[in-house]
Parts: sequence; C-alpha cells; structure tokens
Amino acid sequence: MLGKVLIAGAGAIGSVIGGLLRKQGEKITLLGRPEHIQAIARNGLEIDGIWGEHRVSGFELVSDPAELGTDFDLIFLTVKSYDTDSAIREVVPKLKSSGLVVSAQNGLGNLETVAGVAGAERTLGGRVIFGAEILSPGKVKVTVYADPVMIGGFTPELSVVLKPKIEKIVAALNGSGVPSGYAEEIRPYLWAKILYNCPLNPLGALLDVNYGALADNPETRKIMEEVIREIFLVARAEKVTLFWKEPDQYAREFFERLVPATRNHRASMIADLKRNKPTEIEAMNGWILKLGEKHGIPVPYNETLTRMIRAKAKIQLK
Repeated sequence: MLGKVLIAGAGAIGSVIGGLLRKQGEKITLLGRPEHIQAIARNGLEIDGIWGEHRVSGFELVSDPAELGTDFDLIFLTVKSYDTDSAIREVVPKLKSSGLVVSAQNGLGNLETVAGVAGAERTLGGRVIFGAEILSPGKVKVTVYADPVMIGGFTPELSVVLKPKIEKIVAALNGSGVPSGYAEEIRPYLWAKILYNCPLNPLGALLDVNYGALADNPETRKIMEEVIREIFLVARAEKVTLFWKEPDQYAREFFERLVPATRNHRASMIADLKRNKPTEIEAMNGWILKLGEKHGIPVPYNETLTRMIRAKAKIQLK
C-alpha cells in the first residue's frame, strides 16, 4: 500500500487516478472544486469510459486546502500548469519529510517549480498521456489512451535512488488499471508529451475540431509538421535526448499511431476558452517560444499558435 495519498487537483485526470487507486483499497484524499467534491460526497465518484465503469466511495474529501490533514506519504499534483506554484506551496507542508510529490501535469516547467518548493529529492515527474473529462460533478469519463504513465525522479541519479519507491507507485497504478512504468530519465517522456500536445491542443482549440480532423486536413497537417520540427531544434539546444533522431521519424509515429489512437479526442483548451478560463498555452507552445528566444532559435509556428491562443482568450474575456 502507498500510505496516505493526496490528489491535489481532483479534476478529470486526478479523479481517475485517485478513484482507481481508491478502488484498490488505497487511502485517498481528493482536493478539488466544491461542486465536484460535494457530488462525490453524496453519490460516490463515477468513472466511465474505455477503462470500464466504476463507482467508488470512501475518500477523504476536501475543497479547501486549509482543511487538509498532514503526514501524506504521496501527493499527485494534477492541477493546471498555471496553478502549479500556488498549489505546491499549499500542499507541501502537509507532506511527510520522507514523502514524494508526483507532478502529473501538462507542459514543461512544472517539475522545476515543484522541486523548487518541495526539494528535488522529493520530486517525481509523471508523464500522463491518457485523456479524461468531467461529464458532470462527480462523474468522469476516460476518453482516450495513447501510452503508459511514466514516472521518474527529478534527475536520473535521483530516479535510481528512489527506484524502490517509484516502482511501488507504478505497481499500485498498474494494479488499479492505469498502465504505468518506471523511467530512469523522465525528461524525454515529458518532451515526448510536448511533441504530442503542441501540434494538437492549440490548433484543435482555435478550429474547434478533434485531433483526427487536424490530421486529415493537409493544411493543418503541414502546420503540425512545422511545430514538431521547431520543437526538435529547441530540444537539441536544451541538450534533451529525444526518443527519435529526426522530426520526420517522430512525425510518422505521430500521424500513424498516436493521432489515430486519439483521433476523436478534443483538446481541453477548447473548454477552457469557451468557459473563459486560463489555458495552459504558456507551458506548451509558449514554453517552446521562451526556450527558442533563450537560444536564439526562431520558432514562428509555435510563436503564432501561442499568440493566437493568447489573443482568443483576451477576445472571449471581453
């Protein structure tokens, strides 16, 4: 067993992880929005979709971080990237000195933010590449699955030191039905997710279409190919070792395997814009733009998508 586990940010992904772990008997506290938490308190958490139908109860339920208990052994941080700094500062005081935080979030930069507060020795990166959505308060649906959740330490050296603890988390996730694995080096996996998200999320949000429609259209397909090419240039400048040697090699896997597996999925950024909520563009294409500027590498496709999402968000807020 994992001990006391906190899901800090019990939205769609956090609810699925926490719910399936709870079904396996883990002690889970969900920290989330009041309407979602109140619905779970009344009727339990309903999980539907490609991983089956589940109704789970027996959680500790909290909507205000001030009401949290202490001595958590493990925290899954599943908040949006723009809330990472404030959220980790709220929950780290609740963590045991020997406890760990898994940043299971979109985008780049989260791992460094968490480590800056919790300490690198207590920070794990989690690459999550399954999709879920909240259908209504208390009800979530797993919509797509591309690859296992991968978990590793802040550095390869820390991954080795923490391997027994990481493998225990991985085993619990696998036992709950969430395919997972140990990663000695987590950053290539986080960049692999960036390579997946950056071509799809902003374009899907701007055009309000699913991922399959983007791949089917030769115009958007060309844009996505250029986004991928720019990310490879930036990754090389950052000395990140990717799993693919050339952008064309990744693009083939992207269009032939990853997008077909998730073709009906719609970017969460669509809902964010429609609800006048912040988007995670700054941790995705915006982060590539930031790194491009750092290294003097032009990234016009990533820059354009970043600026268009920023503009759309401002227009819809008026």
